[in-house]
Amino acid sequence: MPIVSMKVNGKEVSGEVEGRTLLVEFIREGLGLTGTHVGCDTSQCGACVVHVDGKAIKSCTALAVACEGAEVTTIEGLAKNGTLHPMQEAFRENHGLQCGFCTPGMIMAAIDLVNRKGKKLDEATVRHELEGNICRCTGYHNIVKAIQDGASRM
Repeated sequence: MPIVSMKVNGKEVSGEVEGRTLLVEFIREGLGLTGTHVGCDTSQCGACVVHVDGKAIKSCTALAVACEGAEVTTIEGLAKNGTLHPMQEAFRENHGLQCGFCTPGMIMAAIDLVNRKGKKLDEATVRHELEGNICRCTGYHNIVKAIQDGASRM
């Protein structure tokens, strides 16, 4: 079996994987980082969003071996020295979650959105950009507010 090596949340990691091992499986099962969730296995829900080399991807559709040498950031890699990332803090303060299952993927997608589109995001842009992330609890209103607030803090 191949060995895959990458940097995850700033740490060099490697592990033996089958060629068909998905990145989300390597992160959750191989590294024990369970903040990245598996919701649908079909790239529909966005619960598995992580950043690979600075860009958001759905880790349920990426092979671990395809990320050889990449820099991966998961939800666990956002907080620094016990301080939440501004987007995490905005989700907390704006009640941008309910059950919390979709929240890690939403936050990772939101940070990517700000990195691509800037800090001033109107509601229509946020809603359009979230089309690949499903929340079954909140109705999105507070998620949109949280992303706009988090964007202004980044």
